[in-house]
Amino acid sequence: MQRTLIRLIRIFPLWVIYAVMSLTIPFYILFANGFKDSYRFYRKRIGYGAVKSFLMTFVNEYNLGKVVIDRFAAYAGKTFEIETEGKEGYDTLCGRDSGFVTLSSHVGNYELAGYFLKASKRINALVYSGEAETVMRGRRDCFSETNIQMIPIREDLSHIFAINNALENGEIVSIPGDRVFGAERTVRSDFFGQKASFPAGPFLIAVQRDLPEIAVFVMKESIRKYRAFVFQLPDTKGLSRADSVQTLCDAYARHLEEIVRRYPAQWYNFYDFWA
Repeated sequence: MQRTLIRLIRIFPLWVIYAVMSLTIPFYILFANGFKDSYRFYRKRIGYGAVKSFLMTFVNEYNLGKVVIDRFAAYAGKTFEIETEGKEGYDTLCGRDSGFVTLSSHVGNYELAGYFLKASKRINALVYSGEAETVMRGRRDCFSETNIQMIPIREDLSHIFAINNALENGEIVSIPGDRVFGAERTVRSDFFGQKASFPAGPFLIAVQRDLPEIAVFVMKESIRKYRAFVFQLPDTKGLSRADSVQTLCDAYARHLEEIVRRYPAQWYNFYDFWA
């Protein structure tokens, strides 16, 4: 399936692939479990009316499909224009000997960050190991020119040792910061007017090693254009471990909410985030 999609992307313009993909959205909405949670997000958190919330749910699913297609388009060799805000802070951190932590999110198309955040340091991206080999191979091929290495999340926790080794070697580690699935510890923070849970691990890793942490969001603006936002999280020196984790989480949640309010149709957490 993935190989066929890559072949089609090489033959047809992206807008044609988008159009064909859009025909499947109504069926997905009917049978997918995440539809109701997506609708409630627009209705209760963003504050849209009933009709607009329903339409936004459709657009949301459509945008997710475009993001997935864009990832395969990158595997197929297509390029995207990416404008970046705040990259100076990222470049400064890359110029230091020590490593740092980058937080990703399930908004926009963070994976494309691997194609523009080029650095002399190796970037170690934490990814789920259950994805198809075609996807993993596509990532490896695309990332081979950008000094990025993937760290699959495994049940034996070997990824923890890989993260530690990378940071000890002064490298960059990229970790999702907005899902608690499988997280042993969580931290609560204000998010869209109510407390929500975030995984404590991505913040604790930086605090334990006294390393800086940034949040990166890559948002789609047109067929071939993205805009990336890089936010440096606060320096927590002098704070206790618990206060440091809370401070970093609060800052991350603020930036995440800011981006989602700016791009509400690119929020891809299809479950009750506030449960």
